[in-house]
Amino acid sequence: MSQTPSTAIAVIGIDIGKNSFHVVGHDTRGAIVLRQKWSRGQVEARLANMPPCLIGMEACVGAHHLSRRLASLGHDARLMPAKYVRPYSKGPKNDFNDAEAIAEAVQRPTMKFVATKTAEQLDLQALHRVRERLVSQRTGIINQIRAFMLERGIAVRQGIGFLRTELPVILATRTDALSPRMLRVIE
Repeated sequence: MSQTPSTAIAVIGIDIGKNSFHVVGHDTRGAIVLRQKWSRGQVEARLANMPPCLIGMEACVGAHHLSRRLASLGHDARLMPAKYVRPYSKGPKNDFNDAEAIAEAVQRPTMKFVATKTAEQLDLQALHRVRERLVSQRTGIINQIRAFMLERGIAVRQGIGFLRTELPVILATRTDALSPRMLRVIE
């Protein structure tokens, strides 16, 4: 089913994929007048040529960028958590059914929407995620060092502060408990 020139699209649901987007459009009566698969490059170009309408998408990777771009074209782009869209699905899970459920859900007056994040907010979120991963890796390495030493009868209390103060002393002592290879690994 494709768009006919005499039918105005009032609401669009977009199921975002990595390379292709499934699009379902409803007219003002709620009838489906658009049901197409678009490539990533086609989305902005096709929607730029349409009159402003309500566009719904699930809040996922890439949705905030697309929402900002569509808003700059004059559309009312709204993001929704996927768990709130699921009840509107009418059939088995596939991309067109998901896009139709999104188009249905975005019209509900009680729907809870996700605010579109700015590029600066996404940058800050990325910074926090990278820091969280680095802290997690550091904790893992600290626990691994403690385990290596405990296997050789050397107990170090939990926490980075204790390891930082006790490790130089342990490594400088050079007891038979730690082999030269293990000393190099820990260092």
